[in-house]
Amino acid sequence: MTTVTQLRKAALALPEAEEGTHFGMVAFTVRGRGFASVTKDGSVRLHLPQEETDAALAAHPAGDRLVRRGTPIGFAVPLADIDGKDLNALVRAAWFSRAPKRLAAALAAAEAGTDSPGGDLPTGIGRPATQALRGAGVTTLEQVAQHSRAELLALHGVGPKAVRVLSEALEQRGLALRGE
Repeated sequence: MTTVTQLRKAALALPEAEEGTHFGMVAFTVRGRGFASVTKDGSVRLHLPQEETDAALAAHPAGDRLVRRGTPIGFAVPLADIDGKDLNALVRAAWFSRAPKRLAAALAAAEAGTDSPGGDLPTGIGRPATQALRGAGVTTLEQVAQHSRAELLALHGVGPKAVRVLSEALEQRGLALRGE
């Protein structure tokens, strides 16, 4: 059984995801396009392409196809009937289906470990932190310096060690995190 808190964590870990409300429901958007919401009765609603919806329905018989004006738009399932791992995968699929193509491609490249031209992030921060930063569009130390310690730690995959290594690298260049 998963909770709204777990959904929130999965959704807000994705680049440019924002939380708000939509018709009284907790809702998550990427650049103004909704990709996930939670109904008052505890069902998660995900905007998914047809193939993803079909796979979700096969894997989760308690789920339903979402239809708007006769057109299938996604999948709904009670939070109590889905485990966290499956929810995370569905939230990511919903985000990818609704995010602008360039933003989705940037995250996919970051996760694949594709090097960004001009990137100079220290390797000592680790792969999860590197992917999180690249997914947020941060590929250089100069871009890191535009963020506060709290903003960096809020990125899923960036921990205290990565922030320490980044701070040391910034110091060597005569830079510092915003607010320090």
